[in-house]
Amino acid sequence: MRIAFLTAPEGVEQVELTDPWQAAVNAGHEPVLVSTKPGTIQAFHHLDKAEKFPVQEVVGETTAGSFGALVLPGGVANPDYLRTNRKAVAFVRDFFEQGRPVAAICHAAWTLVEADVVRGRVLTSWPSLRTDIGNAGGTWVDEQVRICDHGPNKLITSRRPSDLKAFCEAFLDVFARQPEEVA
Repeated sequence: MRIAFLTAPEGVEQVELTDPWQAAVNAGHEPVLVSTKPGTIQAFHHLDKAEKFPVQEVVGETTAGSFGALVLPGGVANPDYLRTNRKAVAFVRDFFEQGRPVAAICHAAWTLVEADVVRGRVLTSWPSLRTDIGNAGGTWVDEQVRICDHGPNKLITSRRPSDLKAFCEAFLDVFARQPEEVA
């Protein structure tokens, strides 16, 4: 399956990009780095610059329909930037409208809130997003991983980097169960 990994040009928490990416590769999937601009993205280790990664596809030039699933890594600045980019928000919303699975970790739920796709859903995130999720009509829970199917697609969410192992196992299990026409 081709899996879109959507990030802003800078601010993604590196481990929340690289661990799920490697898990997808190890499971035989094709991860694709999608961003709002061509070139490279600048990852971070919390507030310190980390590595740069090459952008493979650009929002607005690619579609949700060309992927089987979406992974949204966190980092504070990453989703804050994405939620102000209308093309990125539309790209995320399209995965929900097409019934394709979405996995989001940590602060990535901010982009889901902006896309107006959490209403009626149960999800987890970094604890400071609890009020935002509630105000957007979702129900926040403090769990390592939450899989919600109360909507048009499966939504897999997780709280923080220490939950990455469980997050990767959960999204890979959900992605593997997708019908052929979605995968």
